[in-house]
Amino acid sequence: MASFKKPTTHMIHRTPWRPPVATSAEGINIELEDGTKLIDAVGGAAVACLGMSHPVVKQAIRDQLETLPYVYSMQLSNEPAEELADMLIESGKGAFEWVGFASGGSEAMEGVIKTARQYYEETGQPKRKNFISRKLSYHGNTVATLSLSYHPGRRAPYEAILNHDNFHHVSPAYAARFQNPDETEEQYVGRLRKELEDKFIELGPDTVIGFVAETVVGATTGAVPAPKGYFKAMKEVCHKYGALFILDEVMSGMGRMGTTHAWESFGDGEAPDLQAVAKGLGGGYASIGAVLISSKVADGIRSKSGFWKHGHTYQSSPLACAASIAVQKVIDSENLLENCRKQGAYLASLLKDRLQGANSPAKPYVFDIRGGGLFWGIEFDFDTPEAIKAIDLKGQGFAMLVQAQALEKGLVIMGFAGGSNLEGTKGSHVLLSPAYNVTKEEIEKIVDVLVDSIEEVLTQHKI
Repeated sequence: MASFKKPTTHMIHRTPWRPPVATSAEGINIELEDGTKLIDAVGGAAVACLGMSHPVVKQAIRDQLETLPYVYSMQLSNEPAEELADMLIESGKGAFEWVGFASGGSEAMEGVIKTARQYYEETGQPKRKNFISRKLSYHGNTVATLSLSYHPGRRAPYEAILNHDNFHHVSPAYAARFQNPDETEEQYVGRLRKELEDKFIELGPDTVIGFVAETVVGATTGAVPAPKGYFKAMKEVCHKYGALFILDEVMSGMGRMGTTHAWESFGDGEAPDLQAVAKGLGGGYASIGAVLISSKVADGIRSKSGFWKHGHTYQSSPLACAASIAVQKVIDSENLLENCRKQGAYLASLLKDRLQGANSPAKPYVFDIRGGGLFWGIEFDFDTPEAIKAIDLKGQGFAMLVQAQALEKGLVIMGFAGGSNLEGTKGSHVLLSPAYNVTKEEIEKIVDVLVDSIEEVLTQHKI
């Protein structure tokens, strides 16, 4: 009889290694099974906006569990879902009329895609079948949302089954890398506007459903806001040709940038026709996302079927909605948007001083520090052959080595390879997105450990 070596784990992971096992958490502090204590400087993936174990949210979940843990949305609605929808509509200050719930960010973006198509099907424009998004974007991990995205690394294994007929891409709005030296910001935006309009004309303006963009780009390039006037220009092109202007705020929305919706301060104040939110909605206490639907789209759907033809088993979960209501109420009652702006500005000042100051050994390799609120990216660049050879010793980008070193020192961050060219073969960056209730002292600790980790990796690889 054949013998088999017992695996170290029966769970398939998203990493080539078995990650450390967390057992408990409080605030931004996590404890592992071996007793190791970590500081979470990234909220999982910009999710844990209140940190862990907030008593108000925990009690709300307990209370809902005791009354109504689940109903199926095609049979019954529930009070938490109705209340959360009202809260989200109020937060948009007139931008939205309807809310559809999902179980996470990818599912919310899938809902956006299907809602947009439903709108045109029901308003008698069946020829509209094309979406335009941007290169170096990420909109989710389903087959459709990967088709909409242009994240080279995530798309690569699935290129053969992605939809290349209905999903099209234009240039990213990433001035630090792609604005020409002789261009003003206004000229750069004008060039991007013309490229989008040219793509509409190439595809046939009456075949385009909409243009989709992250208000602030997340994982692909690392907390990159668009140049001033960009979203106004993109929205004008969409509406000129009767298409929808669509924003993905799964990562940057629900307070992450210091305003409830990122477009309020980082998108020229241009409200979208459709919007996806997720991470900061449930704050890690619930698996939830939402599609926010403008009156324009709601009126179109109402004119024919009058209902959402998209749905899943756990849509509008009472438990998830109750947790999300509590999260949003805590953000409001504890004035955390203000803290997000305040501590975010402090974080940015420390990063720039410690990593770009005259005495910093990292300064030659820090290409850019950008972001807003409590969402910041540090991009690295190595132009010398010696530096490139050094960081390739382990087959990893510099940011991935920094992430590993930081974890050894008790700090959880996110490192990414690529994002500095369209092919995804150049550059690396680190993301920081701590909880909205992070303190000044915690910010200082995060920066201390991060800077030490960067300098230690530089030393280890003799860069």
